[in-house]
Amino acid sequence: MRSRRPSTPRTPGHGGLSRAIRYLAHYPRLSTATYVAVILATLSQLAIPQLVQNIIDAVIKGAVVRFTGGAVDESPIWAAIWAIVGFAVLRAVFAFLQGYLSERTSQSVAYDMRNEIFEKVQRLSFSYHDRNQTGQLMIRATDDVEKVRLFIGQGFVIAVQALLMLVSIIIILFLTNVNLTLVIVPVLPVAIALFMLFGAISQPLFGAVQAKLSALNTILQENLAGMRVVKAFVREPDEQRRFFGSADALMAQQLRVSRVFSFLFPFVFLTMNLGQAAVLYFGGVQIINGTLTVGEWQKFSLYLVYAFIPVGQLGFIISLMAQARTSAGRIFEILDAHNDVTDKPGAQLLTQIQGRVAFDDVTFRYYESGDPILCHVSFAAEPGQTVALLGATGSGKTTIINLIPRFYDASEGRVLIDGTDVRDVTLESLRTQIGIVLQETTLFTGTVRDNIAFGRSEASLDDVIAAAQAAAAHDFISSFPLGYDTPVGERGTTLSGGQKQRIAIARALLLDPRILILDDSTSSVDVATEARIQAALDLLMHGRTSFVIAQRISTVLNADQILVLEKGDIVARGKHAELMENSPLYAEIYHSQLVDDTKDPVAVDDEQVEVST
Repeated sequence: MRSRRPSTPRTPGHGGLSRAIRYLAHYPRLSTATYVAVILATLSQLAIPQLVQNIIDAVIKGAVVRFTGGAVDESPIWAAIWAIVGFAVLRAVFAFLQGYLSERTSQSVAYDMRNEIFEKVQRLSFSYHDRNQTGQLMIRATDDVEKVRLFIGQGFVIAVQALLMLVSIIIILFLTNVNLTLVIVPVLPVAIALFMLFGAISQPLFGAVQAKLSALNTILQENLAGMRVVKAFVREPDEQRRFFGSADALMAQQLRVSRVFSFLFPFVFLTMNLGQAAVLYFGGVQIINGTLTVGEWQKFSLYLVYAFIPVGQLGFIISLMAQARTSAGRIFEILDAHNDVTDKPGAQLLTQIQGRVAFDDVTFRYYESGDPILCHVSFAAEPGQTVALLGATGSGKTTIINLIPRFYDASEGRVLIDGTDVRDVTLESLRTQIGIVLQETTLFTGTVRDNIAFGRSEASLDDVIAAAQAAAAHDFISSFPLGYDTPVGERGTTLSGGQKQRIAIARALLLDPRILILDDSTSSVDVATEARIQAALDLLMHGRTSFVIAQRISTVLNADQILVLEKGDIVARGKHAELMENSPLYAEIYHSQLVDDTKDPVAVDDEQVEVST
């Protein structure tokens, strides 16, 4: 079962790494078992130097006894050897458990994070996606999550192990030989301070690496999505230069990080060697004076090596931590992102509707301080009416149809369905009663049937076929060798524009919506196909409220109400005959954009595409 994050409001990205670590609480048994294995593996390792001392002291004692002609007891030596083997086996077992359990835990945390990011991105309003690039979002769900996972699965575990080992070793060294310990203790803070300085310097460098990686991924994603355009305009060399430039910037930033590493480690190893040299000298003096045995000195030296192991691991830990802190902040920027369109507390389900849609003094801005796209727009569409929207690019046609299903919320005024403000009902209950065919047709990897049944996955094949017939898509689907089981290429690249559009129409019709939105939905079909679609739509739109961004004469002639928009205002409204008499702007649009659209049909492949003037 996927765990949920606490819903406590936070500053976006704040305390990202500590919040990521708290995901371990979702898996208490795995986390506990991991750190129990860490403790036992560390204790098994710490027992070895004491056993080495026992062997050396026993060997020296035996050599003295034999030199004096006495009998040598080898049992202490063998006992220590077998104990070393036993602890080595235990350490191997617990180290395996530590590695396996930490990996399983970190993968579970990454699973939670990726699911939450995807869920959040799915629910974020269009305004968020308008401000953020797809490549940036993709890199946060993949590379950034992986960097956090690596820290939780390796860096954090090693940090706990290093802290446990360092504290335990310092205690053991003081218990073994206080004077010798005081010689090397000052060396450790110097090494730790160097790593802390490295961490402070490296974190912004890793942040820059992630930013440049996101930029590179954005270029890659855009080129893969727009490959046909790149080839059509022979832009391959230019796009290669753009990609190479971004790749060079990424490599240069990664080399800056490498230079910091290369500068740091020689100083750390120098510090460690100075500490070892001090132990050799002062330990040797104590052995000569008889205050330290060779076995104790060897044990002390081994523990000292063990002490420098966690210090040496600090570089790896801090490197992972710096990257993970940057990545976690970027992840939680998404998870904490404000959603402009949400269900308000106490939102009601929108039950079966009649389909009356009204705009009540609606003003809309994409940004709070931006210029209005719609200015005090008011109109009403009665159930069963077809409303055609006409106007130049940027006049506000698409904005109107985006406000009905709450892709955006009105900045001022209200959008009403059957007298209920759309902000007072749940998004799901609202959108399930609206069928939409957007100007940019999007199909998903799968079969033709899967794409038609996208909004009703439980629909039977008969229902799918009926929707396809209504959208004039059944004939060409049946001509495929696999029929409705024909695979659709990525983004529908295996289909023509008209075929994709008719499948999208069938997808909307299968919902049996009370409100139908058609955003230039017949722009990719020929006149004959449009006539078949329009005839089917005329039948299916009976009793439904339909909004159509008009590009064809038939749409305008059949509309119950035509809204002519200019710069966000409704400058004329009415039926075709009325507007031809009363609106010079409508007459101009009609003659320049609609009448000429019927001229010069040109055959391309199996589709008819009109040439608009």
